[in-house]
Parts: sequence; structure tokens; C-alpha cells
Amino acid sequence: MIAVDALGPSGEYRTRTREVITDMAGQPVAELSMVPSLYVSRSIGAQRAAGPLAPNRRDAALAEAAEIFTDTEIGGQGFDQYVDAVSRVAGLPVAVARSSAHGVAEAVRRAMDAVVPARPAGAALHWHDERTRQGSAVWVRRGDVLAVHASGNSPGVHGAWAQALALGYRVAIRPSRREPFTGHRLINALRTAGFRPEDALYLPTDHVGAAEIVSAADLSVVYGGQDIVDKYAGDPTVMVNGPGRSKILITAEHDWRDYLDIVVESIGGHGGMACTNTTAVLFEGDPRPLAEAIAARLAQITPLPITDERAVLPVQPLDAARRVGEYLAARAQGATALLGADQVVADLGDGSAALRPAVHLLQRADVGKLNTELAFPCVWIAPWSRADGVVPLRYSLVITAITSDGELIDALVAEPTVSNVYSGRHPTSYAAPHIPHDGFLADFLMRTKGIIRD
Repeated sequence: MIAVDALGPSGEYRTRTREVITDMAGQPVAELSMVPSLYVSRSIGAQRAAGPLAPNRRDAALAEAAEIFTDTEIGGQGFDQYVDAVSRVAGLPVAVARSSAHGVAEAVRRAMDAVVPARPAGAALHWHDERTRQGSAVWVRRGDVLAVHASGNSPGVHGAWAQALALGYRVAIRPSRREPFTGHRLINALRTAGFRPEDALYLPTDHVGAAEIVSAADLSVVYGGQDIVDKYAGDPTVMVNGPGRSKILITAEHDWRDYLDIVVESIGGHGGMACTNTTAVLFEGDPRPLAEAIAARLAQITPLPITDERAVLPVQPLDAARRVGEYLAARAQGATALLGADQVVADLGDGSAALRPAVHLLQRADVGKLNTELAFPCVWIAPWSRADGVVPLRYSLVITAITSDGELIDALVAEPTVSNVYSGRHPTSYAAPHIPHDGFLADFLMRTKGIIRD
């Protein structure tokens, strides 16, 4: 059993209340210490009193933490052991878990570089900048403490909040019970590299404690479904990372066959579990040949145990996988199943099941079905016409538009509910530090103040 203790302002804290974390087959893997809400509020109070770490120390410590994260034994676990635990508990294929964990290290290493594109060109980083003598903007934090309710679908969610540390925030992480290991390993690495205990806290807690983290912090980043999006919609101190509902649009002047590799990668890459994986493909014309080609490609994927290096499909406990299949069958009423809900559950014989890809063909661009996002390769294919416009494409994290129509790109870029627009041969899963995810995190963390001095 792996002991995953809370990491408070005074160091490790093993609580009396602990939760057993099991793998996809129901086998115990770890014990997670659960802290009460009073501990949460006191710990965040200590963060607030600490003040920010000096900027030069932040940069050096982030770079060193990235190396420690991948190269050093932490809490009795080497990197490979940590990746194995993540894979088993989160249901991620081991190769996907490893790649995502390396991505976390790279994001930590480049955290300061990642915030630079978000800084307004006319804003200085400090009031001592010579520009302020003539009058200038200064880029400053909106608060002192950032809370993060991390999701458990991938280690990668822990790469982003390192940017808050780079900007001088103190950060309090409430990990997901589905994947508690990455946050714990990363915060230990940060502390070893030179960040103070107050700079980054690891606070596993129940729903009462989770609410206290949001209440006690100045700003919060929260991951969740549409219910979480709706809950915090009116709170300017909370940034919600909700469903992605990413889509691909191919217009008639392009031959979809030339882009099939991009489409399939967008649907199935990273196990189909990311918010940037494609949920729907729309085609200007008859979409059936495209849908059949997608289904033929995805049907070639062999369900394998997540410990197999060749595995690409996510795994869930068998009963949970069956519930996913039942939900999909209900949502797919009226659609033509090319790879239907009846074949999604691939029993692996150990109490777990891989989730095979699902492909459904729609007669029209039904927005309700197009926005049904599930955490495995599940895609809806529909016809699109110019009369449909951007309506079926709204509420999308990423749109890859394979089109020569500049006015259509203009409309997508102008659409407030579309976060990112990729034009041409780019999978919806493409990411880079200089490209916003759902806006730059620093847009949320920082503001400008006007300053002039003698």
C-alpha cells in the first residue's frame, strides 16, 4: 500500500481518516490521508501570511523540480513505479500515463516561459521598471492564494498550475481520489527544489473541505462537468475547466480522405480521455463514407490491459464500464451505430474492462448528441450545411476547421463560445505553451494596474 499523506505548511500530515484507493480491478493500491475543513482553512491562512517567494528563486526551483519529478525517488517510488500506480488507478494505458507525466515535468520546467505570451505588451513586471517614470501599466496578481480542484483523468492537469507558482502565488491542491499521485509527487519535488512548504499544499479532503478550499483561497481553478460549470458560472473568482466538446468541420472543397489520419488521431489520441479529443465531426456533404472510414480505422484497435505498452484504450471497473455503455445506448437513440454501445465494453477478465471506440452517424447536426462527450474514443458524425452556420459548433474548446472559406474562419474566431480555432491540418489535441488552452491561465491570475512615478 502506498501512503499518500497530506502536505501542509508544517510538512507531511498523516490523518486518522484515510481512504483506500483501488485500481481498476478493485485491488487496493494506496491509502490517502483526508484532512478536515478546519485544517484546510488554517493551512491556507498560513499560505497567505507567508508572502511570495523571490522571483529568482522561483525560476530556479521550478527547473530543478522538473528534474526531480522524473529522475528521483520520491516517497519510496521511482518514476516508473509512480507511472504504474497512475495507470492502474486512473485507468490510463501505461504509455499514455508516462507520456502525460513527462508532459507535466516539461510544463513545470517551462512555467515562466508559458506566462510570457499572456502579459500585455504595454505592461511592466514590476513598478521599478523605467517605463513607469513616464507612466505605464504593471502586471500584478489578483490575489495571493490559488486553489485547484484537480481532475483525475490525466496527470497533465497538474502541469498548468505551476504557472501560478511562477507568478508568485501560493497554491493549494485538492487532488482527485481517482488519481492522487501526480499532485503529491510534484509538490514533494517542488519542496525538495527550494519552494517553501507554504508555497504548495496538498490537501485531500471531502466535499465540505473542498468547498472550504474555494472559500478560503483568493482564486480557484475547478475541473468538472456541466453541473460544475453551471455552479460557478456567476463567480468571477473561479475558473472552470469543463467539458471540451471539441469538433472537426470539413467543408466540401476538401477531400476528407486527405485528413483521415488527423481526424482519427483527434478522436483516439491519449486514450480519447482529454477535453481536446474530438467529440464530433461535421462534413459538408454525405458523411456516411467518412463515418465508415473512421469506424473502420478505430475498429482495428485491440483492447489490452493498461499495463501493456501497446494499449491505447482507457480502462474502467467492469460495472462502471457497463454503465457507460448503457448511458451511451440511451444517448444514441435515433442515430446509426457503426460502432455501437453494444460492443464498447471489452471485459479483460480481471474485474476491469477496456472501452472500445464508438462511432455514430447522425441524419442532421443534432446539437444535443454532438455535445455528448465521454471519456473514451466516442464520436458523432453528422452532415453540415452553410445554412447551419456556427450553431452546431458552439460550446467547443477546440474547432479544427478544414476549409478554404475565410469568412467561416472569421465566424468561428468571433464566436464567444468557441475557445480555440485550428485551421487546416492540425488535430484538436494539439497543444503548445504559447497557444491558450481555454484562455491563458495568467489571464485569470493577473491584472494590470496603472502607475507613474518620479
